[in-house]
Amino acid sequence: MSLSRRSFLTVAAMIPWAFRAGSSVRIPIGLELYSVREALQKDPEATVRAVAEMGYECVEFYGPYYDWTESQAKQMRKLLDDLGIRCNSTHNDQEYFGAEKIQHARNLNLILGSKYLVMASADLGNGPDRWKAVADSLNAAAEQLAASGLKVGYHNHEPEFTAAAGTRPIEVLAKNTKSSVMLQLDVGTCLKAGSDPAAWIRANPGRIRSLHLKDWSSDPAKGYKVLFGEGDADWKKIFAAAESVGGVEYYLLEQEGSRFGEVETARRCLQSFRAAHA
Repeated sequence: MSLSRRSFLTVAAMIPWAFRAGSSVRIPIGLELYSVREALQKDPEATVRAVAEMGYECVEFYGPYYDWTESQAKQMRKLLDDLGIRCNSTHNDQEYFGAEKIQHARNLNLILGSKYLVMASADLGNGPDRWKAVADSLNAAAEQLAASGLKVGYHNHEPEFTAAAGTRPIEVLAKNTKSSVMLQLDVGTCLKAGSDPAAWIRANPGRIRSLHLKDWSSDPAKGYKVLFGEGDADWKKIFAAAESVGGVEYYLLEQEGSRFGEVETARRCLQSFRAAHA
């Protein structure tokens, strides 16, 4: 008896990662869908299907998903289930964590099967007090969502790794948030800010549960436009830290854009990831 591709993917999605890879835990590789934002805007379902057919095992929806109705979220969840892929997390505007909007974000994420609501960025005011306030809002959201089985996270950009008054904002966030709050590491922006991604992972054991695998080149003509593996990131060192002490649960490739179209870029980055992370 042979299984169709859809049936095979559905069955495979039910098998624990540890059993799929023998004795070692296998970390699923996903795509932050901002990488294919133009295609996603035109046809969300066709884009998610194309991403799954490339071989991605999970996806991360970003800001515009919040405008969905619960019916639209259920339709997307059915597609994810049919394709045998997961939505482990969503990227959310800071305002979605406020009292007026967090309930809708909660409902959509529960429908999608998410585990984490990630704050994609925060008000970039100066001084540690502003970042302490962001930490407080993350803690409050974590308490509010815990009963639903959902967790929260924070995604860095360059400012969080740029020292202000002698302290990097990311350190304020890490120190003042609950251990349940995921510190989602954007590798490329960490590098551009002059920090060492692997060192940051090792300094925060168990909290780097997902990473955006975005490369960056110090060549000003290239910057974020390089494909995965073409920039300055020491991926071997980063993977070793993430998997030994970071607590990584899934990886997400992300791309700002490249010399190729966005769909082809996503395909090439996945191929390069597989070669680098055999």
